[in-house]
Amino acid sequence: MGILADAVVVVTGAGRGIGRGEAIEAARQGARVVVNEVDAGAGRAVVEEIVAAGGQAVGHVGDCSEVEHAESLIATALEAFGRLDALVNNAGILRDRTVVKMSPDEWDAVIKVHLRGHFLPTHVACAHWKETGTGGRIVCTSSTSGLLGNFGQANYGAAKAGIAAFATITAMEMARYGVTCNAIAPSARTRMTIGAFGEMVVAEGEFDFWDPDNVAPLVAFLCSAQAGAISGKVFGVQGDSVEIYQPWTSVGEITNGGRRFEPEQIAARVGELWEGTGVHPQVENMMARMRYRLDAD
Repeated sequence: MGILADAVVVVTGAGRGIGRGEAIEAARQGARVVVNEVDAGAGRAVVEEIVAAGGQAVGHVGDCSEVEHAESLIATALEAFGRLDALVNNAGILRDRTVVKMSPDEWDAVIKVHLRGHFLPTHVACAHWKETGTGGRIVCTSSTSGLLGNFGQANYGAAKAGIAAFATITAMEMARYGVTCNAIAPSARTRMTIGAFGEMVVAEGEFDFWDPDNVAPLVAFLCSAQAGAISGKVFGVQGDSVEIYQPWTSVGEITNGGRRFEPEQIAARVGELWEGTGVHPQVENMMARMRYRLDAD
């Protein structure tokens, strides 16, 4: 049946792109799936595709960044299938603009859908798992825009960095209840990235490295019992590649012999922080350090 045989998996924003692939793969691995989507037609199409392939799925229409919809989402899983085993937080939007040009509404919309849209379903699911003692799996969706930073995405990057921290903290808090929480930072060709990088042509018979469906196997694994010993981690995933990200780590230090620094002393010694650390004082394009980039030729 697959590594998710008889499990019940909720996927938010599952009507298109990465979320659609995650829902379909979960069903292929034997899970019963709740397909959350704000676009009723897109969500219904995924449910129908899963059922046509012999799987089990139900739809849920609603914005998971709203309390009542997050509550009804988890309730749908329990009412339709009698249990909840995994939650995949995927729903997201883009409102790209530089800080100077970004409106407060564009900031708020992205923070709400991503951060609040992660918190609320997780909050409800964790309360259920704490009460029942059944344990569960959570997969959150971060991004290299949050882990590394990306021009024109202060709102999206801030939300995605927050999601990485949210996943790490949730993992710590829920460990005693048998709940794991991990995050992925996926790269794929979706509606959101086509706007930035355009259409990509893949020759017939070639492996489509940027196909969003390539993200789904890692997510299915993280939702399974086989990943029960893995929690609080952030994975990069794209194409045939799975990476592990290291949290922020101090790589250099200056001290002042047990005395408070004077600003002039820091100015004289701050260069020691760059020496041998690989850190540069000037602004950097951190995305250039990625192994795989959608904008690469």
